[in-house]
Amino acid sequence: MKKRILFVDDERDLLNGLRRALRGQRKEWEMAFAGSGKEALELAESNPFDAIVTDMRMPGMDGAQLLEELVHLQPDIVRIVLSGQSDKEMVMKSVLPAHQYLNKPCDIDHLKSAIIRAFALRELIHDDKLVALISGMESLPSLPSLYLKLVDMLKDSDVTVRAVGEMLAKDLAMTSKVLQLVNSAFFGLGRRITNPVDAASLLGMDIIKGLVLSIGIFSQCDQSKLQSQGFSVDRLWVHSSKVASIAKRIAVAEQAEKSVVEDSMLAGFLHDIGKLILALNLPEMLQQLQMASQDGGLAGLHHAEEVALGTTHGGVGAYLLGLWGLPEGVVSAVAFHHDPSTLQDAEFSTLTAVHIADVLANDDVSGGYDFDHDYLQRLGMEDRIEAWRQLALE
Repeated sequence: MKKRILFVDDERDLLNGLRRALRGQRKEWEMAFAGSGKEALELAESNPFDAIVTDMRMPGMDGAQLLEELVHLQPDIVRIVLSGQSDKEMVMKSVLPAHQYLNKPCDIDHLKSAIIRAFALRELIHDDKLVALISGMESLPSLPSLYLKLVDMLKDSDVTVRAVGEMLAKDLAMTSKVLQLVNSAFFGLGRRITNPVDAASLLGMDIIKGLVLSIGIFSQCDQSKLQSQGFSVDRLWVHSSKVASIAKRIAVAEQAEKSVVEDSMLAGFLHDIGKLILALNLPEMLQQLQMASQDGGLAGLHHAEEVALGTTHGGVGAYLLGLWGLPEGVVSAVAFHHDPSTLQDAEFSTLTAVHIADVLANDDVSGGYDFDHDYLQRLGMEDRIEAWRQLALE
């Protein structure tokens, strides 16, 4: 069945350009084009769409208002915003209703890739009701505003480490948490770091960006409320930090590319974000799943989630991260960290590092959760397990 996509922009020339540029997608996509927010809503009310790509700044109903309406009308629609440099304030206003942001002017191949990727991520979750539930959840974490600013800043090839550190320093709460982590055994820097400029200089801007994202997501949660429901955000953060640390060390030991090392750390921090999403929105169900799986450890929880939800916490987390536009390696690692054999990979990747790290971090509580030996055999890496265990103990 063809995917239905709605494109919205008040510039008719731009819409006509999109229509021409996307002509080659007509076998896969059924496309509609609207010149205003009002026209788009009328189309959506009579014909449900799988995705919407909208401009932000439009007369009458702007993009943010349109998406607010669409969230109620069609909670499962993939929502992509095209925004110009002058639209930053409006973009921030729409952080919750939109899934992904692309800069205008947008390369057509980049736009196609973003849409195709969003649809592919839906295959992670088999239950259409759950897709709608996740997309419409009110308590989803949002991309931290500081992270969005850093992403925007790092698009400038001339940006300096000092500029990144100084931007971080403006957020005292985030600076405190970043420095606390930087000075922990996690990084083992050997000397105390007291300001964010030094942290950015030592760790690199991409790692700082990953820390801001991870810390920002966890910081949004009402910890006392979740604690009263039997869910500990602190415990999840400690575990996630441990997985991130081990995954990073393993990637370095396997001489992975710099991007894989950095993605392994970020995916380690975020690999269980699906549990956080379930705890925020389905606390009773999560408690029932955890109780039902006590005898089977983590492997039992994984199976219980599949039976009850048609997916796992990995799939839930990956779905959101993918819609946010995080790197594909990070999304895949989060999605399949319990069962990497699902992907037919034949070489070491971010997924490998996070899967191994998660098993080793859970050695004392994992129950039936073990390495995916079929996966490691395919990679020719089963003989590395003992070396990885030693890395995890360092």
